[in-house]
Parts: sequence; structure tokens; C-alpha cells
Amino acid sequence: MATTTLTEVTAELAALEDPKAREVNARHGDDHGVHLGALRALAKRLKTQQDLARQLWSTGDASARLLAVLICRPRAFERDELDVMVREAGTPKVHDWLVNYVVKKSPHSEELRLAWFADPDPVVASAGWALTTERVTKKPEGLDLPGLLEVIEAEMKDAPARLQWAMNHCLAQIGIEHAEHRARAIAIGERLEVLKDYPTSPGCTSPFAPTWIGEMVRRAG
Repeated sequence: MATTTLTEVTAELAALEDPKAREVNARHGDDHGVHLGALRALAKRLKTQQDLARQLWSTGDASARLLAVLICRPRAFERDELDVMVREAGTPKVHDWLVNYVVKKSPHSEELRLAWFADPDPVVASAGWALTTERVTKKPEGLDLPGLLEVIEAEMKDAPARLQWAMNHCLAQIGIEHAEHRARAIAIGERLEVLKDYPTSPGCTSPFAPTWIGEMVRRAG
């Protein structure tokens, strides 16, 4: 598949389009109609192809961009290139995959985290918070955790939805991973009540931070 062309891949994506899947995805703000399992299978067959990934991304099509994320070489993107990509990602799924599968693996991730954290675009800022949450969990040294809690307490309640979700995730991870801040994280979550009534399927953990923290700590013993 090393010589696969953009035309061939976009034709295959078109053939995989499922109107019912598109309808379901649209409820979550996404505009793609290819099942994610089919996308992953296609990516596995294509293997890593950085040039093709860039071509797929440039189409602007959500399914093509999701595939691009799966076949790209994350470390091959320049810092400014990733900044542009996050700003033009558009839909939640493309944004999430780009941040989690590409930006987090980039040598520019920390520089971008700092640049995006307080960006005036709340979706870009949510990427900064996602990268911060990654550090809270895996590399907290040097982070001002009390300062993060102060920002969350002051701003999360009225933040736009995607930024609010990212801030809430950070709040939960601080409480889960850092016992010395757990009581304060829980108290902030209880006072703000963000996502307290979020519908949660049976067997799944609520994203309401106090519940989320309590359940993860319980599982860890």
C-alpha cells in the first residue's frame, strides 16, 4: 500500500460511508459517517504514510482527517503546523484524536501546552488543558497544582462546554493522582456541581468529579 494515492483512499472512505453512523455522530457534533473500526482497519492496512496523512488532512473531510491522525508520524509535524491543525480541527472527535494521538507524542507538546492553555479560543484552550491533565497524571513535577485548582474553581463553572469538560478532567485527575490535594478537588467539584447530572450508562463512572475521584481511588485500593 506504499503507493496508495489520495484519490484511492478518499474513494474507499466514500464507500465506507454509513448514513446511520453519520446520524449518530451528528448528535455529538461530529460530521463523519465511517465507523471507527473500519477507519482503524484501513489505517492498519495503509501503515504509516506521512505525506498521505498530510494530503488527507488538507481535504478538510472529517473521516479523512481521522484517518490522517492514524497513519501519520506524530514527531514529523512542526510546532506551528500542529498549532494550525488544532485550530482547524473543527469537530470534537477530530480534535480529540489529534491531541491524544499526535500532539501528546510530539516533541513540541510542552511548548504547545503553555501556548494553548489560556488561548482566547476555548477549543484551543481545551487542548492546553488536555495536555496539562496528561502532565498531572504522568509528569507533575514543576506544575503548580494549587494554582490549577484556583483557576478551575474560578472559571470552570461558566466555561464553554468543551473547555469545561477538559478542566473537569484535570480537576478529577488532580484528585485521583495527588492525595494531598484530593479533599480540595472534591470540595471544588461539590461546590460547582459541574456535570453532576450528566447521564451515565450503567457500569460507567460519572464524570462528576467527586464521584469520579472516589471511584478511581476505591479501585486503586
